[in-house]
Amino acid sequence: MRLEEAVIRITPHVGKKFVEIMNENDMQDIIKNKGKSGQLLEILLGLKNSNTTLDFEDGELKTNKCDKTGKPLETMFITQISGLIDELLEEKDFYESKLYKKIKNLLYVPISKDGQPTDWFVISATHVNLELPKFRDLREQLEKDYYSICRQLKKHIETSSDGFIHTSNGEFIQIRSKDSKPYFPIYSVTYKKHVSNKNHAFYFKKKFMKYIREISLKEELNLNERYGDNQSRPKE
Repeated sequence: MRLEEAVIRITPHVGKKFVEIMNENDMQDIIKNKGKSGQLLEILLGLKNSNTTLDFEDGELKTNKCDKTGKPLETMFITQISGLIDELLEEKDFYESKLYKKIKNLLYVPISKDGQPTDWFVISATHVNLELPKFRDLREQLEKDYYSICRQLKKHIETSSDGFIHTSNGEFIQIRSKDSKPYFPIYSVTYKKHVSNKNHAFYFKKKFMKYIREISLKEELNLNERYGDNQSRPKE
């Protein structure tokens, strides 16, 4: 399935409570299992839960926990870095990196998780294509973040007392630990040693989701002013 088809499929469900669009049995343990709401959305869209590189043929589905106004309450997982560590330490070109391939085309679906799971609902569905002109500033900042984080990781390995990587931050993305026992250390071929005692991952910071939300709301406002709520709008 291509991402644009997913936008069409998810749009009718925006604003509807989970109890209206999902099987109640499927929602069992949804509070304990933090990733289950995303998995249920994949089922709703007709996707198969799998470990493929991308959720869609040409992009990723990304969900995160928000309050009912759309304010993000958590950071958003992107991808683990154990298989990327050496391309990060070597500062591989951002546009050729595995990170860029994961984030360049996203369907961002914030979920309100106020109240009980039956009251949770899809707030919106925003197509974030970093190659479009309206996302140029965002793309350029993510590029700066990427190279800054690469250099922070190298500095940690070369100067920290334990010789390990540590939390590294950009404006919109960060790398921090993501692992549970038994831990999986990260080995670097470049440095010929373990550079971490546990796995780490890229995350979008809350500021990224707020930025996307602002663009989406501004776009909606502009459409309302131009065409009115009751008039037909051009297709994207």
